[in-house]
Amino acid sequence: MTTTNALDDAPLSAFHKRLAFSASGGPFLDGYVLSIIGVAMVHLSTEWGLTTAEQGVVGISSMLGIFVGGILGGRISDLFGRRIPYTVTVGSIAALSVLQVFVDEFVLLLVLRVLIGVAIGADYPIATSLLTEFSPNKHRGPILGYFVVMWFVGAAAAYVCGQLLTQLGENSWRWMLVSAAAPAVLFLLARAGTPESPRWLTSNGRIDRANDALRKAFGPDVTVEDIPDERATNVDLRALLRSGYGGRLLFVTAYWTASIVPLFAVYAFAPAILDDLGFGNGMEQIGSAVITVTFMVGCIVAASLVNKIGRRPLMIHSFLWSAIALVILGLFPNSSTVTVMALFLAYAIFIGGTQIMQQVYPNELFPTEIRSSANGLATSLSRIGAAIGTYLVPVSLTSLGVGTTMLLGAAITAFGAVIAVLWAPETRGLSLSESSGLSAPEQSHSEPVPVCGRGEQG
Repeated sequence: MTTTNALDDAPLSAFHKRLAFSASGGPFLDGYVLSIIGVAMVHLSTEWGLTTAEQGVVGISSMLGIFVGGILGGRISDLFGRRIPYTVTVGSIAALSVLQVFVDEFVLLLVLRVLIGVAIGADYPIATSLLTEFSPNKHRGPILGYFVVMWFVGAAAAYVCGQLLTQLGENSWRWMLVSAAAPAVLFLLARAGTPESPRWLTSNGRIDRANDALRKAFGPDVTVEDIPDERATNVDLRALLRSGYGGRLLFVTAYWTASIVPLFAVYAFAPAILDDLGFGNGMEQIGSAVITVTFMVGCIVAASLVNKIGRRPLMIHSFLWSAIALVILGLFPNSSTVTVMALFLAYAIFIGGTQIMQQVYPNELFPTEIRSSANGLATSLSRIGAAIGTYLVPVSLTSLGVGTTMLLGAAITAFGAVIAVLWAPETRGLSLSESSGLSAPEQSHSEPVPVCGRGEQG
């Protein structure tokens, strides 16, 4: 039976809402930074005479940084706490963005873009761990789901800002790149004064500071006595892969990769794909914008459903129906433009479930001692597949055609559905101590706890 306590059963307060907003700065800036470079590249490549290869390297530079940052940020957060790195990351993004206005060399721009990616990647495990460890049980899933929505809000904001700054002329690309500093400073101010995670403080024996953090967030009646003991204790990152948590890390990395490889490909190359499918005369740009908004809507819908239908059913159905939409696109690439757009929009809506679960499961399946490290490692590992997939999409479009490319995306998505059916647990309604424990409590039906579950009962 699920335990209850004042921390896990707390109502959603102004503190939670403020924390949710400030934590969402990471995905917002991720979407903004990765999108604004595409707008700026039109002017930058002309002014500097960049080759196609150089443009590609600049385009994926932030993604490479995210790979490194996810690992570093997670480890730093677990060792030294969440609060200080929580402000350092967005402050670094603001400073590095400003420095871009002064660059005159390709290599220097590349270095700055990689460093911005490192800061963004580091922020993901730090911010989500802090947000998770303060969130009440019944609100944790939706809060983490809406966290993902902010990526698409950031991407949309970048396109609008880029279009407005185009009016500044040939040096407009500099102001486009530096513009990321404005939202970064906003989120930095929003994060000021955020208390340290009381769960992290308690796990490190800092009881007085944990009580101070709890009083600041929840009032005088909540103390460390309201934090349940976590089932897995004294687990460090070195022990992760040889414990049951290694199986959980495999599960999270596998479904995360299967989720974002087709999505990144569709999102990044939507104009080219739509052009090959019969859109033209600028309609491919309009169609891409509509698809972007629909991705955001899909995440909002999924966040509203995650507590109602549960984590496991949401993930299975999301993968399944998304794969079906891509299969139909692949088999009938010469359909009418209305049919093609309807299928793309269906994919964008259905895939929202897997997108929000990228933040829900990693934060619910690992204990406080390694939550941030495991989250960061999964973030980094999943980006390897995303980078490879994004790089290979134009090759596939040219050599295999759009129909086959869509079928390949469908196959990867269907693989995600298989992973979900085999390994996805149901953590709805569980406290963090219950969902992160290797001996998970009985569920209302027989979902398996991921790979790890077979040998972890003792």
